[in-house]
Amino acid sequence: MDSLTQLALGACTAAACVPRAQRRKAALAGALLGTLPDLDVFLDYGDPVANFTMHRGFSHSLPVLFVAGLAIWTMLRLLWAPVKEFPGRWLAAILLALLTHPLLDAHTAYGTQLFWPSESPPTSWATLFIIDPLYTLPLLAGMAAALIKPNSRAAGRWLAGGLAASTLYLGWSWTAQGLVAENARRTLDSEGMRDREMFITPTPFNTLLWRVVVRTDGGHLEGYDSLVANDGPIRFVFHPSEDTAIASAAEVPAVARLEWFANGFIGATVEDDTLFVHDLRMGRHPDYVFRHAVASRGNPSWHPLTPRRLPSTIRPDSLVFVWHRIWKIRADQTGS
Repeated sequence: MDSLTQLALGACTAAACVPRAQRRKAALAGALLGTLPDLDVFLDYGDPVANFTMHRGFSHSLPVLFVAGLAIWTMLRLLWAPVKEFPGRWLAAILLALLTHPLLDAHTAYGTQLFWPSESPPTSWATLFIIDPLYTLPLLAGMAAALIKPNSRAAGRWLAGGLAASTLYLGWSWTAQGLVAENARRTLDSEGMRDREMFITPTPFNTLLWRVVVRTDGGHLEGYDSLVANDGPIRFVFHPSEDTAIASAAEVPAVARLEWFANGFIGATVEDDTLFVHDLRMGRHPDYVFRHAVASRGNPSWHPLTPRRLPSTIRPDSLVFVWHRIWKIRADQTGS
């Protein structure tokens, strides 16, 4: 999720754990701890593919953060009076501020390596867009109350209410995704594609309109399902991909890394004997957020290139498409 949301979540979880006289201190400490894992964005791993796939790695690992939280608590227990006074509550505050960060990130399409250094693909439940005001605003209200009037009973109610509202919204996102998945399976079953892999994620800033990506031979299907409009079966559009080139370039490190990172949800184009790989999970055809040049055509095989990321090409009418598509069925679901 975005940094403001993580800051507010860390502040609220920490402030809710400590006595009211220490809420402001805990909110400030929790805000800091809640943003700490994202400092890995300042690390350079050598090339754009490495930077892309190693973000949300070790700094978002639950085992690593648990150990780091214990270390921070041990140090503060020796040096800081509030932690000395209520060590148990501050242990909970520190651990929750740290561990909720990667767990929330795992709800986005990007994914999170929750169990680094395990080689399993990043966890991506994809029930929330990276910025969702309806999730964030209750947390901001709770954080504000803890900072402005920390000792009041009202602050406790705002904290509890903010955490409860954001958690209920998170639960709703799972329910919404499940409804879309059920509709998508019915649609695919009717078209004889029962066993195809799907990736389902909300469109920007909401949980009412969902994008469904289905891997097929030679490309993927893309469709949209609104929980407001009476859609019926999802209208899928097929988009071709140079999957043969992906298979031929499987030994190229950047290709293998991208396929692992996206759990197979990648597509490719070949332009001027250069292989470009895009992550199907983020963006929409043909405007993908992450697209990399990774290999050049040789004789007879593909040769690795120093990876480079292409600029994102998000069309200015994208949000207009989302808004209109939430409320009514649109024949052209690609928005092109």
